Amino acid sequence: MYDDVSPAKATITSPEYPNPEDVFWVDGVGVYGHFTVDSPSDDVVSYTYGFVGGPYGTVSAERLGAAVTIPYLPLTSGPNWLTVRAIDRSGRSSGESRYEFNVKAGRAPVARWKLDDPAGSRSAVAETGTAARAGTGVTFGGPVPSGTKTSTTVALDGSGHGFLTPDAPATDIRKTFAVSAWVRPAETGRNMTVASQDANGAPGFGLGLRRQDSGSAWSFAIGSARVSGGTPETGEWAHVLGLYDAETAKARLYVNGQEVGTAADAAPAEAAGAFQIGRARGAAGYRDRWQGDIGDVQVHDRVVVPGEAAGLAYRKPKLLGHWSLENATDGASPEQSDGVPLRLGTGASIYRGSDDSCIPDLDPDCTFVPPPLVGDGHLRLDGESGYAAAAGPVVDTRDSFTLGVVVRLADSEPTHPMTVLSQAGEHTDALKVRYVPSTHTWQLVMPEKDEAGAQEKVVSQIAGADGGEGQRLAVVYDDATDTIKLYLDGYTNAQATASLPNGWNSSGALQIGRARAGDGWDEYLHGDVDEVQAYSGALRDRDIPGLGWGTDPCLC
Repeated sequence: MYDDVSPAKATITSPEYPNPEDVFWVDGVGVYGHFTVDSPSDDVVSYTYGFVGGPYGTVSAERLGAAVTIPYLPLTSGPNWLTVRAIDRSGRSSGESRYEFNVKAGRAPVARWKLDDPAGSRSAVAETGTAARAGTGVTFGGPVPSGTKTSTTVALDGSGHGFLTPDAPATDIRKTFAVSAWVRPAETGRNMTVASQDANGAPGFGLGLRRQDSGSAWSFAIGSARVSGGTPETGEWAHVLGLYDAETAKARLYVNGQEVGTAADAAPAEAAGAFQIGRARGAAGYRDRWQGDIGDVQVHDRVVVPGEAAGLAYRKPKLLGHWSLENATDGASPEQSDGVPLRLGTGASIYRGSDDSCIPDLDPDCTFVPPPLVGDGHLRLDGESGYAAAAGPVVDTRDSFTLGVVVRLADSEPTHPMTVLSQAGEHTDALKVRYVPSTHTWQLVMPEKDEAGAQEKVVSQIAGADGGEGQRLAVVYDDATDTIKLYLDGYTNAQATASLPNGWNSSGALQIGRARAGDGWDEYLHGDVDEVQAYSGALRDRDIPGLGWGTDPCLC
């Protein structure tokens, strides 16, 4: 058989995402679309396809000339399109067919209780859905996770009276849904439920924490499927989200915006009973009662995509200090917002750029004067006794924090390691960032314990010799994910990530240009330092490039 005819272009249709000529904007992020592709040619065996930004692939027809259906889950809003080519059995390709559609932002929750009702309330107003009555073991007006838009939370006492319920279901759990909340457990030694929905003698689903042989873990159970992961900590806030995707029949769990555990195959049964906050139905009554705080409970009737999960769990960092190091008065360089200044030690000075406008290449009598690192000046350290220090600790090293600095080495080949940032405990540095000339690397060093003679541990390092123009370094510790990152020049491909499950508090002052050595100091930096910035909270990867430019990044 000889085939010299290419197949005809495919037609494309979608019931969920019609062409913009029919409906311009369509729901939406987190809602599956199904695109039926068909060519008039009767010898087509497959179709190649691609959406904007992916996925891309090839789907085979069940029989010669048969149409195919391609499922697609929009992860972002905005204009989108699908391109398709039909492939016949001789491998010939049709021309390209293009189908355009416009995706709306993800639709709002079908039920939401912000739990920000006034102290003394006996029910929780629903932003959407039905108001939830509260048992007498519920106390309104509680504390909130910092850096969020949550204004207050509720405390549940773990008793039979510690619950909230709208006395109605929140969603049909046989279809796609997601449930989420901010939570802070008062204990972690037993099973506790954040949210559930009643079925016959058992919860249709349950989101909470579960005690296991290996310790407690966050858990999302639906039907006979269970996903577990992450480590609950007593008195620590976490954002938890359970998702059932009916299209893939998978259950997933997100903790602090990151997927944890392994997605599980799930087959939920009907659960038409009441939605519960703080307890789960058992054969003999309610059980697994929550003890601790809960805030902003949301239920969606669609997929909450990974970017949205991260957004729900986002905690905006708070600026603790920004030192531009452009001037000093009485031996102290001010903080931009009149906070604690950095006091300069001997061997440290503020360098200001020269007003001389001559050009060395054109004027033989002109002496080259290096420009300031950022702005009008920077801190200059002599490598022998020069340093700058705050009056005490700036960041809490037990909790999430971010430190940024710009540094330029004075020597192309230093003879010993030099520290640019450190913050000490009682006996040793809780952290330090140093340059090691033997390996031409920047290292983040954190000993495991605050003990005299504790062995230093290099938790991450990045190769990067200073080219003379200065380098931007940042350290980000995320207590929610137990990770710490060292960044170089703000690029996400120049970072080193390490696990840090147990950060310890440092009581010593923030030091610029030196490190702790027994009862004294060592590793003095010979070079220039500028734009020291400190935050409580972990800046995201996309925020890091904004550090070190004289202004603070927009944490949007």
